[in-house]
Amino acid sequence: MSIDPSSIPNFGGQPEPQPQGPAGPVLPDQDLVKQLLDQMELKYIVDEEGDLAAPWEQFRTYFMFRGEAEQAVFSVRTFYDRPHTIDEKQQLLESVDDWNRRTLWPKVYTHTHDDGSVRLIGEAQMLIGTGVDINHFVSSTVSWVRAAIEFDKWLIEQLGLEEDAEASEERGEDEE
Repeated sequence: MSIDPSSIPNFGGQPEPQPQGPAGPVLPDQDLVKQLLDQMELKYIVDEEGDLAAPWEQFRTYFMFRGEAEQAVFSVRTFYDRPHTIDEKQQLLESVDDWNRRTLWPKVYTHTHDDGSVRLIGEAQMLIGTGVDINHFVSSTVSWVRAAIEFDKWLIEQLGLEEDAEASEERGEDEE
């Protein structure tokens, strides 16, 4: 199974082409996601646990398959690497609550580490156990990736982190 290149939405704001794929439901797998990421010209790795991940400067997005048979789930989970202090957690919660009310995905939540740092995680999921339409799978996955990127931009704006992001770039941090 392969993805028609014209089915990949672009990131430039141009009208999205209408996807063309195999008729009937498909069972997506990691190879299909790799094809999609290749066609989107996104770098990716497979981690030590076998999960597919696309790294960005301030976050990494994982494409994971979990569960068996009809209960199988495809999950796109983004781990935002920017650490926040425990004192900032209330403001973070208010911000992500606002995001979660306004948007469909990713749904974002906080995770407090043992060292007291707070990080954000975004997630979107799709049941795939009985198969899904390839067009739906492609457009959802691309939309989830776009939304993960948009959330990071939105959060920087909401929390006034533009200066931190610019200073980090000037110091040469966060380079892949």
